[in-house]
Amino acid sequence: MMATVLDKLITPTVEDKTTLPTSKISIVGVGQVGMACCVSILQQALCDEMALVDILEDKLRGEMMDLLHGSVFLKTPKIVADKDYCVTANSKIVIITGGVRQQEGESRLNLIQRNLKIFKGIIPQVVKYSPDCILLVVSNPVDLLTYVTWKLSGLPKHRVIGSGCNLDSARFRYLMAEKLGIHPSSCHGFVLGEHGDSSVPVWSGINVAGVCLQSLNPQLGSDKDPENWKSVHKMVIESAYEVIKLKGYTNWAIGNSVANLSESLVKNLSRVHPVSTMVKGMYGIENEVFLSLPCVLNAKGIIGVINQKLKDEEIAQLRKSADTLWSIQKDLTEL
Repeated sequence: MMATVLDKLITPTVEDKTTLPTSKISIVGVGQVGMACCVSILQQALCDEMALVDILEDKLRGEMMDLLHGSVFLKTPKIVADKDYCVTANSKIVIITGGVRQQEGESRLNLIQRNLKIFKGIIPQVVKYSPDCILLVVSNPVDLLTYVTWKLSGLPKHRVIGSGCNLDSARFRYLMAEKLGIHPSSCHGFVLGEHGDSSVPVWSGINVAGVCLQSLNPQLGSDKDPENWKSVHKMVIESAYEVIKLKGYTNWAIGNSVANLSESLVKNLSRVHPVSTMVKGMYGIENEVFLSLPCVLNAKGIIGVINQKLKDEEIAQLRKSADTLWSIQKDLTEL
């Protein structure tokens, strides 16, 4: 048999060249959000294999080819795609962006029943091929679907995470930065609770360089605030609806937010993120609901929750957020 170019080019030093991935990330759903997550992760070189799954085969193949044509510019050696979940085997993280999208004017909570059916087809398959993975849920309504994912997956709660208020807090910090003329990364503040209309801005904790803004303006965030900081949180809530109204969907900010979470998980960073976790037993919440609290994220998943010194009205808002979710969750029949 004639020697090929490959034979002539390389003298092998090992028999079997196949290796298992060590930081594989899979994404379920290659819509606008899934692909924004994918590109953000690839550009930050966070994984050694990227797998994509969707039911739309042509779209899936097209996205994979488009990414592979840019391989020269990426540091991820393997990108695969298939409608069969076997392609996700041995994933470190599986990001769930599948499901039906929020329509203009539709509340996140209206989406739950439509997406529950879809998740019943996704989650058992994912866990079958990657029993040790961390599940990162992005689909909306994210808190309810993270609960659904936890229930369907049978995984321990520290390995089922909702993207939650990581993006709300980023939007909050951006708007705070605009008001102060300082880069968002130097403006610190958390939005907690439900990712959505009942989210809770922690006014008592917002600071720049450790300077608590409420110590400079005790009315900050209240109705009596002469500077109307409350409008900053109002804009956080309205921003997704506004972007959806203008361009039909949101994708770039959530893509970057998910890559940011993936980095903490893959690189074992133990960074603090406001993400959705099971909060039963915290702040007097008695039901098994998922809400965003400041969580420590590393290679094991959520390894701890920061005990923030919340004010009474903030705790009351958090409980109200939990009640809002529970009122819908308790009626989910198909779990």
